[in-house]
Amino acid sequence: MTLWVKIPVIVIAIFVMIITISSLVGEYRRKLEKVLLLEKLSNESPTERVYKVDYASLISLPLPVQNYFRHVLPNGQPFIKTTWLEQVGQLKLMPKSKDWSAFKATQFISQDTVSFLWDAKIKIAPLFHVRVQDSLIEAIGAGNVYLMSVLPIGSDKDKPELNSGALYRYLAEAVWHPTALLPQSGVIWEPVAENKAIAHFTKFNISVSLEFTFNNVSEITGIYTKDRYGKFGDKYVKYPWEGRFSDYKEFDGIKIPTKGEVGWHLPDGWWLFWKGQIVDAKFVSSDL
Repeated sequence: MTLWVKIPVIVIAIFVMIITISSLVGEYRRKLEKVLLLEKLSNESPTERVYKVDYASLISLPLPVQNYFRHVLPNGQPFIKTTWLEQVGQLKLMPKSKDWSAFKATQFISQDTVSFLWDAKIKIAPLFHVRVQDSLIEAIGAGNVYLMSVLPIGSDKDKPELNSGALYRYLAEAVWHPTALLPQSGVIWEPVAENKAIAHFTKFNISVSLEFTFNNVSEITGIYTKDRYGKFGDKYVKYPWEGRFSDYKEFDGIKIPTKGEVGWHLPDGWWLFWKGQIVDAKFVSSDL
């Protein structure tokens, strides 16, 4: 092989090597950052009282809510302290795009501190990925995006609309750690219909409300609000936001939906931007 033929091969090899090394360095940095964030997320004040699920205490709740808790939580179940989720799925990054980007993610949720960290690796092209970290920690909502896990390409933090949106997300995703939806966790339930109820939740001087839909086997199958902010372009705008859940499975005695999809009702139509699956779930209870 002549030298001029070898040169493109060498250049490609060097390019691939640089990408690989950059990605490894980025992964290492993001892991260190994740450790620090998780330390904050788990910085809980000692819980003096261990709450447990008590079916007898549910009688004042709307009937579909009562039936839901009886279906997904064992009587006597200690309240969940922290939750770990492993997810896979796809994202549609633009409303009118026809393409989906595959992702793998881990999510950590602290019920004691009302916090979460979602850490996702999203494939955007062969050999290329972006890492996204969304969080609500110490009352502050944040989002960070890194190309190849190393180069910052987007960041937002501690804005009223972002903090509110993160709390909406925490409440919606409480279907994955359902003791967070009990009245002892601060949720006030309002009856709406035979298969619907509204959950009101206030934390960090922020109040959010979500309408929950239940099916005929007492599973939560949907959430909806008209009042959640999202970032569209460089502005935060309030549009109707909806999530759908299905395929309940049992982990450590607790039933949670393992499939979900989330989107926005925009003026131009429905934008389904997230669809995912829970591959594994682990819970740490308050009595441990």
